[in-house]
Amino acid sequence: MGNKRRTERLITVAANVAGNPSGSFPEQMGLWKDLKAAYRLFDIPDVTFQAILEPHWRHTRDCAPGRYLVIGDTTELDFGLSRQVPGLSRIGNGTGLGFLLHSGLMVGADSEEIFGLAAQTIHYRKPAPKNEKRSDMLARERESVVWGQVIDATGQPPTGAQFVHVLDRGGDNFEVYAHVLGQHADWVVRANHLSRKFLTPSREKTSLKCYISQLPVAGTYALQLRARPQQAARTATLEVRFGALSMLPPKHQSPYVKSHPAPIAMTVVWVREINAPKGVEPIEWVLLTSLPVNNFEDAWQVISYYEKRWLIEEWHKALKTGCHVTERQLKTTQRLEAMVGLMSVEAVRLLQLKSLARSEPNRPAREVVPPLWIDVLAAASKQSFARPITVRDFYRAIAKLGGFIGRKSDGEPGWITIWRGWEKLHLLIQGSELIVRARTNRQKYG
Repeated sequence: MGNKRRTERLITVAANVAGNPSGSFPEQMGLWKDLKAAYRLFDIPDVTFQAILEPHWRHTRDCAPGRYLVIGDTTELDFGLSRQVPGLSRIGNGTGLGFLLHSGLMVGADSEEIFGLAAQTIHYRKPAPKNEKRSDMLARERESVVWGQVIDATGQPPTGAQFVHVLDRGGDNFEVYAHVLGQHADWVVRANHLSRKFLTPSREKTSLKCYISQLPVAGTYALQLRARPQQAARTATLEVRFGALSMLPPKHQSPYVKSHPAPIAMTVVWVREINAPKGVEPIEWVLLTSLPVNNFEDAWQVISYYEKRWLIEEWHKALKTGCHVTERQLKTTQRLEAMVGLMSVEAVRLLQLKSLARSEPNRPAREVVPPLWIDVLAAASKQSFARPITVRDFYRAIAKLGGFIGRKSDGEPGWITIWRGWEKLHLLIQGSELIVRARTNRQKYG
C-alpha cells in the first residue's frame, strides 16, 4: 500500500470484513472511527484495485509443481442507475451502471481445491460510435481484449507447473489461443462458432459442425447432475467423439494476430447427451483444447476440466450474493474498484471454505474456522453432534440456520441459505462477545 501503516489498516479492514462478509461497511467496521479510517484508506490514490490484489495474484501463481486450471470468465457489476457515480459505464441492456470484472480463478486440475485468483482486470464498456462502419468496428479495441489481458497477466507457469485456461464460449477467439500459446500454457475452451472453417488433418477446409458430425464415437460415460431450479437431479448418459484440426487465422486481424499468422493446431472434443428425458434440453459441449487427446480417457479428462467451470460461477455468487459487492454505498469509481479488490479475496476465502465441505467433508472444522464460531453454532443448532464437528457438519448447520431443510433430495445448500445462516451466526457471535465483555466490565468496575 505504499507504507506500513496503510498496509496494517488494510489488514484491519479485511479482518473486519471476514468477520461479517455480507454486512455493510458500517456493520463490519463497528465503530465510527474505524469506518472513517476505512473510507480514508480507499480515498488514497495508491490504494487501488491493482495494489490490493497484486500480492494475492502473485501468491496464487507461485504454485508447486502440478497441473492447474485457470478458469476465466467475465461478470457485470451493476451498481444501479440511481447512484450517479461519475465514471461508471452502461452495462447489461443499458439500464445499469457499473463495470465488467474479468477474473482467472486457479483450481487444482485433479480436485476442486481453490488456490485463489491468478489475475483480474476491470473493463469499462464504451458505446459504439454512431454510424460506425464495419471496417472501423473491426479496427477499434474490442471488449474481448480482457481475455488476453488476464491470460498475459497470469503469465507463464513456474517450473514444474502447467496452466490450463478453461474458458466459456466468450473465449473462443483466435487471438485468445495465440495469447495462451505465447504464455506456454494450454486451454480447454467451449466452441462458439460452429460454422467457422477449420483445416482438417487431410488439409481440407470445412466447418466445425460438419467435421464433428463425421467423427466416430469414442465411448460413453454417465454424469451425475445436481438439482437445479425446476429440474430434479438426474444421471445423464453422454457420448464422446474427438478429432484433430487446425484453426485458421481470421480475415480481419488485430495487430496481435498479425504477429501470429499461422494456423493453430488443436483437438475438438464433442460430448452430447443421448436419450435425454422428455422436456429437458440435452447437454452438448463442443470443446477445443491444446491438450493431447489420443483416446477416450484423454477426451474424458478434457471434459472433466470443463465441468469445473461452474466453480467461477460459484465465486461470482460469493462476490455478489455473499459479499453484497454491488450494494456498497461508495461514491467514486476508485473507492468501488478498491472495494471490489478487497471483496474478491474475501469471496475466494468463502468459496474455499464451501469447497472444503465437498472435497474434504470429514476435515475437522476447527482447522479452518475460529473455534468460537463452531461453539456458538453448536449451541444454536437444534441438532446434536456426536463427534467433533467436521467442515461438512459446519456448513450444513449454518445453512439450516438460514432455512435449509437438509432432505436427501435437497442436495447441498446454496449460497442464499448459507448467507442467511451466516448473518444469524454473526449476530449470535456478537451477542456472545457482548456477554463476555459485560461480565468483564462488571468484575472490573463492580
